[in-house]
Amino acid sequence: MKNILFSNRPIATDLGLLFLRLASGGIMAYSHGWGKLQKMLGGDMSFADPIGMGEEASLVLTVFAEFVCGILVALGLLTRAALVPLIITMLVAVFVIHADDPFSKQEFGLLYLVPYLTLFLAGPGKLSLDKKLG
Repeated sequence: MKNILFSNRPIATDLGLLFLRLASGGIMAYSHGWGKLQKMLGGDMSFADPIGMGEEASLVLTVFAEFVCGILVALGLLTRAALVPLIITMLVAVFVIHADDPFSKQEFGLLYLVPYLTLFLAGPGKLSLDKKLG
């Protein structure tokens, strides 16, 4: 335990990246993506259209990012590629949808954006499917 908590050894870094992936990807998929996926599968395609692509396209892309890419990030599978739609979605949420809102409304998107950018730069770590599949 001492080696994990008080060292800069790769296992501590890889465990940190694993927890970051599981939390940020898993929570996104479950608490944001799942509800939107159910809405979409139920035939309700009404959704915000913040960048002028149409409601349906915005919903489909958001479900892809939040649900599908969230799961991929949690698993550590195609991690960096899966982070790109999540990063774009959070940038749109913070700087387009909530651009005129107080910081307290922007904060939530930023709290997802930071780990996604961190994982994009650091990679998924050794405890990921990316590493296992080569």
